[in-house]
Amino acid sequence: MTAFHRRTILAGGAGLLTIALVRPGRAAILRPTREATVEAIRRFTGGAPVQGGRIHLDMPPLVENGNTVPLSITVESPMSAADFVRRIAVFNDKNPQPHVVTLHLGPRAGRAAVNTRIRLADSQTITAIAEMRDGTFWSATADAIVTLAACVEGS
Repeated sequence: MTAFHRRTILAGGAGLLTIALVRPGRAAILRPTREATVEAIRRFTGGAPVQGGRIHLDMPPLVENGNTVPLSITVESPMSAADFVRRIAVFNDKNPQPHVVTLHLGPRAGRAAVNTRIRLADSQTITAIAEMRDGTFWSATADAIVTLAACVEGS
C-alpha cells in the first residue's frame, strides 16, 4: 500500500470518528429542556423580574393534534401613548426552539390582543410574557395536553 492510500484511509477513518463523536453531542443540544426555556425568557427580559398578572393566555387544555393549537393572548392595557404593550413573547418547554414568537405592538394597535396558532411537540406548559412601555414584564402560563405531537426533530 502506498503512502497516499494510507493517508486517505487514515483521514477517512478520522472523519468518521469525528462524525460519530460529534453526532451524539448535537442530539443533546437539540433536546429541549426547562433550562433552555428559562434562558430564553432571561434573554427576552434582559434579566428583569417578571410578575404574574395583566396578561391572559387562553388555549385548549386538551389538544388532539399538536400541529395547530389555537392560542389567544390579551394584556390589560389602555394602549395609550403613556401606557402600552411593547412586545409579547411566547415560550414553551418541550419544542426544539423554546422561544416560539415575539409580537411587537404599540399604542396605535388599539387593543393588546392576539389570536394565532402554534405547533407543540408534546404536552407542556406555555408561557406568555408582555413587556410594557415602562419596562415591566408580566406573565401568564397555560398547560396543554397533546395527544398527537408535532415539531419533532430527528436525531
